[in-house]
Formats: sequence, C-alpha cells, structure tokens
Amino acid sequence: MSDLIRIFTERGDLAHLALLLWASAASAALWFTLRERAAAARRFDDFVRELQRFNRRRKRHLNKDRD
Repeated sequence: MSDLIRIFTERGDLAHLALLLWASAASAALWFTLRERAAAARRFDDFVRELQRFNRRRKRHLNKDRD
C-alpha cells in the first residue's frame, strides 16, 4: 500500500508540474498574441492617419489648382 501511495504522490506532483507548465505556456502565448495585436492596431492607426494627411494635402492641392 505504501508503494501505491508513493507512486500516486510522485505522479500527482508531475501532473501538477505539467499543468503549471501548460498554464504558463498558454498565458505567455496569450500575452504575446495580445501584444502583437496591440502593435498591429497601432501600425494600422498610423497608416490611416498618414492616409488622412495625404488626402487633406491632395485636396488642398486640387483646390489651389482650381483657383
């Protein structure tokens, strides 16, 4: 019986360790994904801002040519 308890305890600790490692890896992957999404959103926002600036300049240029 003591051998059975020892084996269960050892395997239980390994299972907890495996669960901890899995949870850590999943959390790190989620953090990395969220960080990359935030960076992509910033890059897209910068792109839209530059496009808006280009359109304003182009519109001013076209209005000058009409006058």
